[in-house]
Amino acid sequence: MERRSGTNHPNRPGSRIQGLVHKTLWLLLLAVFSTFVSSQESTARTVYFAGSGNAPLDQHLVQLLKAELEPSISLVEVTDEQLAALDSGPIITAGPSAFSRARQANRSAPILALLVDKSFISGFADRSPGQITGVLYDVPLIRQALTGKAILPQATKIALLATADSVELYEPLIDKLPTYGMSARLFLVDDDDKLIPTLVRALGYGDFLLAAPDSAIYNPRTIKHILLTAYRRNQIVIGPTQAYVKAGSLASSYAPFPEMIEMADEFLTTYFETGEFPAPSYPENFRVEVNAQVARSLNIPLPSREDIAQRVDRQLTVNGEVADE
Repeated sequence: MERRSGTNHPNRPGSRIQGLVHKTLWLLLLAVFSTFVSSQESTARTVYFAGSGNAPLDQHLVQLLKAELEPSISLVEVTDEQLAALDSGPIITAGPSAFSRARQANRSAPILALLVDKSFISGFADRSPGQITGVLYDVPLIRQALTGKAILPQATKIALLATADSVELYEPLIDKLPTYGMSARLFLVDDDDKLIPTLVRALGYGDFLLAAPDSAIYNPRTIKHILLTAYRRNQIVIGPTQAYVKAGSLASSYAPFPEMIEMADEFLTTYFETGEFPAPSYPENFRVEVNAQVARSLNIPLPSREDIAQRVDRQLTVNGEVADE
């Protein structure tokens, strides 16, 4: 009797099972490939950048953003004329002017603002929660006050200059200071002509003058006169920004650009995952800028910048302020 070879007959169960397995594997591979392609397409995202108009600053921010953002995110610089035509993708703006231009040109666009103060962006964010947010550029005043105290540990009284329109900037600070063994007094500047006389009275009261981001008082036109008046009375000014330290303020806390860019990346991740931005927030880490020449001229022993920042962080952590800044 003739014996059949060991090859499976096409109609035998083994052959059918083998064919079914091959077909299943092929379909599975096809599905995986399709899912991969679809995933790649869905994660290819575009973020637009509206600059401040300061070319070196804008290019620095763009370089930091490109280095921080995921490879799947494309960062595209846009002009003011292109803003109105954007119909998808969030816009990153650099500075209050860029934010205002983007907001006016495209009311429906989600915007992540960089280099803006809390007082500037909060109202927009409150009216458009999830659509408007910002990485805050100013420094919480309690942190600035503690920067001064880290340099002058014996300090208990802080002098504050304000206008009628900026008094509310200082109210949260005044409420918090007793927790840290300090108090503050506001000196109201009624008009420009009374700035220096009011400053002199403030300097006679406080252990140091704490400057806030109040452009009505602290601006390029007035800062030289404020700093010279304080210096002649052997008093120091803390804040309001890193730039003012170079002009003659003794010290200021500040958030470094890489910290701000890292938070911007986190905000964008949340936006792409949920469709909404988190609320405006301060970066987690701050550094301290000091003017050693001013310290030497006033015979003030100056701790290192790292030591000052660590002292401030410890004070805020002990009193539970870090998360609330």
